[in-house]
Amino acid sequence: MTTQSPGRESERKTTAYISGMKRLPLLISVPIAFIFAGCSMGSYAAPQTFASPTIAQKPFGVTRSGVKVDEYTLSSGAGVTASIITWGGIVRSLQIPDRNGKMADIVLGFDELSPYEARHPYFGTLTGRFANRIAKGSFILDGKRYSLAVNNGPNHLHGGLQGFDRTVWKARTLTRPDSASLILSHTSADGDEGYPGELSVEVTYTLSSNNTLRLDYAATTTKATPINLTSHSYFNLAGHSSGDVLDQRIEIHADQIVAVDDTLIPTGELRSVASTAFDFRKPHTIGERISEVPPGYDHTYVLQNSLGFRRAAYAWDPDSGRALEVVTSEPGVQFYTGNFLDGSQRGKQGVAYHKHAGFCLETQHFPDSVNHPSFPSTVLRPGETYQQSTVFKFGVHNY
Repeated sequence: MTTQSPGRESERKTTAYISGMKRLPLLISVPIAFIFAGCSMGSYAAPQTFASPTIAQKPFGVTRSGVKVDEYTLSSGAGVTASIITWGGIVRSLQIPDRNGKMADIVLGFDELSPYEARHPYFGTLTGRFANRIAKGSFILDGKRYSLAVNNGPNHLHGGLQGFDRTVWKARTLTRPDSASLILSHTSADGDEGYPGELSVEVTYTLSSNNTLRLDYAATTTKATPINLTSHSYFNLAGHSSGDVLDQRIEIHADQIVAVDDTLIPTGELRSVASTAFDFRKPHTIGERISEVPPGYDHTYVLQNSLGFRRAAYAWDPDSGRALEVVTSEPGVQFYTGNFLDGSQRGKQGVAYHKHAGFCLETQHFPDSVNHPSFPSTVLRPGETYQQSTVFKFGVHNY
């Protein structure tokens, strides 16, 4: 997971793919044509005059312990806005137009701080130190056993009881002619939630004038520690208040899933998706075969192409035409269909979020990797730098 700087040819390809954006820290060996293979997505109709990307800041509330929380709204200048709060690094709102220019907020969330500070289903959060599950909250690293909080049945989930989703991150901003960036930083103390080493983390959100939202993650540590970071947005491309996502269509670029037991801990097997309800190599509606996977999808897909930046998924809403493409440097993506939403969460504008009201595409390493030597390593050591990136590209689906 620690990578070397890319070669010049890789840099050239990266720059061609994401013009004007921060250069990828990972080795790029995938041709750009691969990334855009399959379903096609068009850009929004160009306005008469493009505005430059901007960032606006406003207060979002104060935590129970008296810490101020701010909201930063990034505007692409070409139709997309993203609002992020410093509590949990949460993507609170994503406003994008449909094929007719009608705007909608496509992520689930809340209008106020208090429901975020209460327990919620990780709406839009940064999750860490370790996204997803660690079996029985335990692992052995360099001969020493570490014990973590057990907060998901018998297992550790998303960093524990006070993970990165419940942290007030420090913020600074950066604007360029074609992009606006919010840089969030946090230092996790040695022993935080049971993890070894002081971990310094920085996550940069960049919204560009081509309606691309990019997340760049970086971290260093003082002791060897497992790390697996992701963003946990729940998407509903018809709009957060539109009901379930079962008629929305998705394509996932993976030949295998990580097989799991009844508590969603990997068995160690990478299982083929062929001839199963997990096969999204060609587009299907989310609900077409979901009854074959009760209570719904909550599985890590092993992405095609083992090196470099790869296309993870492409999803769209047939009615509105809104489309989302996900490209990442990570080896997997967790496809989750909001199986445990039950209507008790009153979201933005008082909307009740029921089962399957949103879907997640959490780019990450595999669950419980620290306990599976055959999986790509998630161990970060002193002197190394954890680096990974994910790009969310918004547009309209070309029929």
